[in-house]
Amino acid sequence: MKKTLVLGASDNPARYSYRAVHQLQKHGHEVVPVGIRKGQVAGLDIHTDRPAAPAVDTVTLYVGPQNQPTWYDYILDLQPKRIIFNPGTENPELERMAQERGIQTEEACTLVMLSVGQY
Repeated sequence: MKKTLVLGASDNPARYSYRAVHQLQKHGHEVVPVGIRKGQVAGLDIHTDRPAAPAVDTVTLYVGPQNQPTWYDYILDLQPKRIIFNPGTENPELERMAQERGIQTEEACTLVMLSVGQY
């Protein structure tokens, strides 16, 4: 299964990142939730630092483009195979930077991808 770092994770059930963590786990993926507030989601602690996360396959973004620049180095240093830009997180600058490093980028919805078996 694909180890996935959820950037913008939240313990608020109304947030899509909350639902994504639950659905990723339900589909058997290892999840690393990273957010700006401490809490728990799906029994996992939300990291508020930049945890070492070796062998990350996918970073799925739930952070708006205006808040992404402080995360660029962290995301790119993880060397994921892909970055998913969920609706509202699209960022041509980060997409270009990732693609220059051989990281696949997708403008897609993690929840939809999981529900239709295309994750």
